[in-house]
Amino acid sequence: MLVPMCMYHRNKAFYYAFLTVLFSVLGAIVGYYLGYYIYDPYISDMISFFHYEKHMETVRSWLTQEYGVLMIFVGAFTPIPYKVIAITTGLVAAESFANTGAVGYLGIIPFVLISIVGRSLRFFLEAFVIYVGGEKMEKTVKHYIDVIGWICVLLIALLIVYKFLF
Repeated sequence: MLVPMCMYHRNKAFYYAFLTVLFSVLGAIVGYYLGYYIYDPYISDMISFFHYEKHMETVRSWLTQEYGVLMIFVGAFTPIPYKVIAITTGLVAAESFANTGAVGYLGIIPFVLISIVGRSLRFFLEAFVIYVGGEKMEKTVKHYIDVIGWICVLLIALLIVYKFLF
């Protein structure tokens, strides 16, 4: 929705990007608290309904290892469904608190700050490209923003594999 809105009113592109970041982060906060407080049984049933179990387990394993902050950032910047990251981060934080009495880097404040940075980079980048490039950039942005996001995911995966091997 951001790209067409920026195309229609190019002079408001950064305003639209700001609103997108604001409401995306607010939605992520809601997702975090859903995972933290009411994951079982309500949210787990919804995750099953949408067939996100495999994604949740992958995110959960990455969050519980040393990649927690990086995983949150990658989720915020790339086309990975951020709702899965938000809910799983809340769930893992709740489990961590139950086991150790602390949530550490998975607490709400670090989560919100990382979300703001990652979402801002993604949406303001889109708005900037549309603002500068105008109509000729619309197709390019639609095509390459996901490609850039997936390249970031690939680079992070390579970094993780490298850390395991060396």
